[in-house]
Amino acid sequence: MAPHSRYVADRGLTTRMVTTMFFIGLLYVVLVGVLVAALGNAWPLVLVIAGGLFVAQFWFSDKIAAFSMGAREVTPQQAPELHGAVDRLCALADMPKPRVAIADSDVPNAFATGRNQRNAMVCATTGLMRRLERDELEGVLSHELSHVAHRDVAVMTIASFLGVLAGILTRVALWGGIGRNAGRDNNGVGLLVLIIPLVSAVVYVISFLLTRLLSRYRELSADRAGALLTGRPSTLASALTKISGDMSRIPTRDLRKAEPYNAFFFVPAFSGESLATLFSSHPPLERRLEQLRRISTQLGQ
Repeated sequence: MAPHSRYVADRGLTTRMVTTMFFIGLLYVVLVGVLVAALGNAWPLVLVIAGGLFVAQFWFSDKIAAFSMGAREVTPQQAPELHGAVDRLCALADMPKPRVAIADSDVPNAFATGRNQRNAMVCATTGLMRRLERDELEGVLSHELSHVAHRDVAVMTIASFLGVLAGILTRVALWGGIGRNAGRDNNGVGLLVLIIPLVSAVVYVISFLLTRLLSRYRELSADRAGALLTGRPSTLASALTKISGDMSRIPTRDLRKAEPYNAFFFVPAFSGESLATLFSSHPPLERRLEQLRRISTQLGQ
């Protein structure tokens, strides 16, 4: 739900977030349990690393995301147009103003991050601000602010973390506990070398699919909530069309740098047609535009 704001609540999104977190938590327990059982006396190390990484990711997710994407916080004097748009939308939505940042990138995009409204940050790239008109920019920012209001940014951050954790813990297991036991039980070590990467791979695949399913729905939910707040779905549709069309003109190297963060972006960055489009974190452009057309018709009535 979206308390303390005028963004329309989405029970479907809430249900999906709760379901995703339940299964992600179950996978987390299974992964740690398998490693604890496999490593014997090394289990305290696994628990400490797993717990420490989880806490660090949750509490510092906004800073990690900002650093990874090259975002820098800006003042109203440095970016008056961007701050003005965020001010207007926050007043309209009756929600606290997040920190505002700019990423120096020609890839036209925007994202929101933060574990709650008090720690939230909204960022736009220089490429986005250069290409969009003021009302189009407000449409994109309204979309991003709805992620903050619906609290799905925190859920996506936690859900995405499990795949990273699976890889880290597997490396620790293979380099640490298994290595120390190598001289004592070669048969057991061989079995662990097979089981631990297999479990890790299964956990990664399931968590990947869960986050992709949630991500596609949350983008549609953010489009809907953002358009209803501003009352101008056509401006968001215009921004979507313009940004998606311009992606083909962006250098491939820049798109490849942005692709790891697609789940958090307004529009995914793809370096041409690839297998990645089959597992996109966003619904197809046609579906997003069709939803906005329906909203425009409803508001017109």
